[in-house]
Amino acid sequence: MSFRLTAISVIAICAALPAAAEPVFNRIASFPVARNLPKGADPATETSAEIMAVTEDGNTLIYSDSPNRALGLIDITDPRAPEPMGQVAMDGEPTTTVIIGGTGFVGVNTSASHARPSGALRSVDLASRRVMANCDLGGQPDSVARNADGSRIAVAIENERDEDANDGALPQAPAGFVVVFPVRDGTVDCAGMQVVDLTGLADIGGDDPEPEYLAYNDANELAVTLQENNHLVVIGADNKVAAHFPAGTVDLAGIDTAKDGKLDFSGALAAVPREPDAVAWLDDDHFVTANEGDWKGGARGFTIWSKTGKIVHESGAGFEQAIVPTGHYPEKRSAKKGVEPEAVIVADYNGQKLMFLAAERASIVGVFDMADPASPKLVQMLPSGVGPEGLIAIPQRGLFATANETDLGADGGARAHVTIFEQGNGPANWPQIVADPGIGWGALSGLTLDPAAPGRLYAVSDSFYDAAPAIFTIDASAKPARITAKTVVTRDGKPAEKLDLEGIAADPAGGFWLASEGNPEKDLPGAVLHVDAKGAITREFDLPKELADQATRFGFEGVELIDGKLWLAVQREWKDDPKDQVKLLQLDPATGAWAGLRYPIGTGKGWVGLSDLAVHGEHLYLIERDNLIGDAAALKAVTRVALADLKPAPLGGELPLIDKETVRDLIPDMTATGGFVLDKVEGLAITPEGTAYIVTDNDGTDDSTGETMFFTVPLTSEAGDTQTAMQQGN
Repeated sequence: MSFRLTAISVIAICAALPAAAEPVFNRIASFPVARNLPKGADPATETSAEIMAVTEDGNTLIYSDSPNRALGLIDITDPRAPEPMGQVAMDGEPTTTVIIGGTGFVGVNTSASHARPSGALRSVDLASRRVMANCDLGGQPDSVARNADGSRIAVAIENERDEDANDGALPQAPAGFVVVFPVRDGTVDCAGMQVVDLTGLADIGGDDPEPEYLAYNDANELAVTLQENNHLVVIGADNKVAAHFPAGTVDLAGIDTAKDGKLDFSGALAAVPREPDAVAWLDDDHFVTANEGDWKGGARGFTIWSKTGKIVHESGAGFEQAIVPTGHYPEKRSAKKGVEPEAVIVADYNGQKLMFLAAERASIVGVFDMADPASPKLVQMLPSGVGPEGLIAIPQRGLFATANETDLGADGGARAHVTIFEQGNGPANWPQIVADPGIGWGALSGLTLDPAAPGRLYAVSDSFYDAAPAIFTIDASAKPARITAKTVVTRDGKPAEKLDLEGIAADPAGGFWLASEGNPEKDLPGAVLHVDAKGAITREFDLPKELADQATRFGFEGVELIDGKLWLAVQREWKDDPKDQVKLLQLDPATGAWAGLRYPIGTGKGWVGLSDLAVHGEHLYLIERDNLIGDAAALKAVTRVALADLKPAPLGGELPLIDKETVRDLIPDMTATGGFVLDKVEGLAITPEGTAYIVTDNDGTDDSTGETMFFTVPLTSEAGDTQTAMQQGN
């Protein structure tokens, strides 16, 4: 192997580049495809953005929206302000679109069942949005490809297996195949369709080939992946099979192989079938496959092949290992497929050949310099939406875009998005925080400063990693910020159980105070703990009965030490709280006495609550937020209350209501890097100079993009002052 990609690589690419460095891609816009729903449609209707194409002028994106059986169109004339152009009904499930001139050629699945597959190649006039012609495909289409001069269109007829039948085992008739159409003057010749038989080639399910993806090179040769068959086929310019070979297996080391609530990259797997999905040509002699795995495979990486079947480069676990430091590793979905590379494209940007590889489960895209097919060079990572499925290069405009298929709107999560990036001089505005090699992380919650070391912070991870609750050391002076150490919280020498760490405060006397949120519904009590510098629990305070009887699953979200006493923010109303009021609680660790007062939270369409808290000057600052995301988000703010007004009352009686001020609206800060507003603004720490560090919780990439924002904002001396420009954490 001529090149080994390791986790060290990502540290190099994440370092901020000087202005004179090579161009980088920065995200400039995120478009929720629900904006393309027809007038009068329920805005909560499920949408998707899957495979995507672009018009030849580079101004319009076309994506397939399977749930709505339609194509969606987006005007990107101004790529920083994409506009909806509506939908075109497809009378079936659109798969892939290719563009020739002013016509979109769309593969449409019209199958009644797996056993009765059918489909059509529909010709759509993009100006009038009308379907002008249909070619019967004789089966269920997946990928569609056009050649360089627009004289041919090929379609992979997958006739996909029923995963619920016989455990998804092959064979399942009818067999798949490839069809090729001539195109004359921009019109497809249905009668000229040629069928390329692929049976009898693969060792696995040879009589039931399932072509997944195909792509043309400049010599009119087609590379075809047979994913379930773990096989690759090259079809010559004469539309006959020119070569075929098994995709083979790969041994993997340094990976996480268990869904166990901890990040452990000491595992290994042997002889894992590659089961390639997408394929793209590097030149007329070499192509790359994204080895997703869909049945028994999942090699977690990519392979560079010669068209005769020789492996020129194998990434092994390297691509996945490079993702780990970004916090995007999908631990609870990872055992089989890891980060799940699925989409790959290759394009030339100003003479530089780049490969874009999307990891669907990690919601991230790797960018590689492919000057030497035998030695790919990872140059950048890009954040995407949830589940990137389609990639499109627009080099003539210096743009790149991703289609992200997952719509979590029904559960209050992110909608399906199209994300747009622009190439330009550095620095890159993402990532804002990474980890040193070997440190797995995610779900960052509370923040605190190191009182003895300027620029050093500490964070905790919440119950997403319940098997190994941890404290993370952050070097915020690095660009981007770097997690340099991970300290597991222990009880009696073992990782502590039944913790949901949400708050952390450095103890000037040594160690840390931690707040564990608690959830009575899961027999997880709220608690306050003290740990030493090595993470060992030295003291524990449970909730007194007056609090435990009233607690809900929305418990402690932050902790701060003020004049020797601990203050804790409760996220939402408990059973005994008036509507729109939450508790700020005080614990005296010297006596164990509790007291409290109430804080007035805002209102909105979702629920509103508190996250972290921190002291600066004469005020206690808090994070107040709703639980909404994207365009629905309305409240993500820093507020404050005067320390002089912190006069708690003993438990058991009426608690006083404190006044608050809103200091900063964080929504403009959270959209400054072209993304949509993330839900969980959860960490706050403030320097003596008045700079506030903010961190978001990425939920361990579970039903999220996996993105973590770590940035700074200045706190003005007077509430209500005009906000200054955002200071990026990188």
